[in-house]
Amino acid sequence: MPEGHTVHRIARQLTQDLVGRRLAVSSPQGRFAAGAARVDGQVLVSADAVGKQLFCTFESGDVLRVHLGLYGAWDFFGSLTPLVPGGFAAGSMGAPRLRRAVRMGEGEREVASGEAFPPEPVGQVRVRLASDATVADLRGPTACEVLDPAGAAAAIARLGPDPASTDDLAAAGDVMVQRLTSRNVAVGQLLMDQTVVAGIGNIYRAELLFRARLDPHTPGRRVPTDVARALWDDWAVLLADGIERGVMITREDLTDAQREQAQTDPSLRHWVYHRQGEPCLVSGTPVVVELMATRKLYWCPTCQV
Repeated sequence: MPEGHTVHRIARQLTQDLVGRRLAVSSPQGRFAAGAARVDGQVLVSADAVGKQLFCTFESGDVLRVHLGLYGAWDFFGSLTPLVPGGFAAGSMGAPRLRRAVRMGEGEREVASGEAFPPEPVGQVRVRLASDATVADLRGPTACEVLDPAGAAAAIARLGPDPASTDDLAAAGDVMVQRLTSRNVAVGQLLMDQTVVAGIGNIYRAELLFRARLDPHTPGRRVPTDVARALWDDWAVLLADGIERGVMITREDLTDAQREQAQTDPSLRHWVYHRQGEPCLVSGTPVVVELMATRKLYWCPTCQV
């Protein structure tokens, strides 16, 4: 499942290449024809991420809300602005010619494509946002709907705080700490509850708990306030790094050279995630995997006590 950093990167790509443009909005698949028609031909005013959800606001005030869920992804074609200097982008001078495409979902990658622009939709494209230079295709989302401003505000209000979507980190952290420490539910489950804190998925959950040396079964009410605050502060750091790099690198012991290598080598990125049965990198104890609220939880029974 795409986690918070990916959705923020999608919002940034949309902001750079489609916000401020009048868009042709369609549903090649046909399942979202009415919603697409509602915003077709309008200027995209803003694209914002809150946790794992994307909110695209059009000039009428209507908002396209997208939750990628487990399998959703956006494909970008045409003239694309690199999110960071030296990053990949597609397009050419003059009339846009499609040379590469970028897929942004659970991971990011360039994919080969043809020369024609705009490209013909391939497969089950729920929504297409298109300017004369750039196309963004949405596939496989869990949620995709057009809301009025009040509906969009209500959807955002249901979410917990997101460090990358607030101007007041301290106040947002207070909300997260209060929500986490007031419930008698395992902290490993609470970190995945998007009403407690928005954007954390399976990878970040496992890694945050390991970095805090916190037993994932600890009830929220038994998590000390300073530990809960440290979880928020660490989440803010990891999220910002993920947004910048486009990958989740959660090991703080890596050298600069190793961090660069981890960009392309997933085996270097994490302390416990997907390392079941392997020795913990700190204690040597085999990493355990179990189900918690239907999702796999990875943790070290020696370090996290």
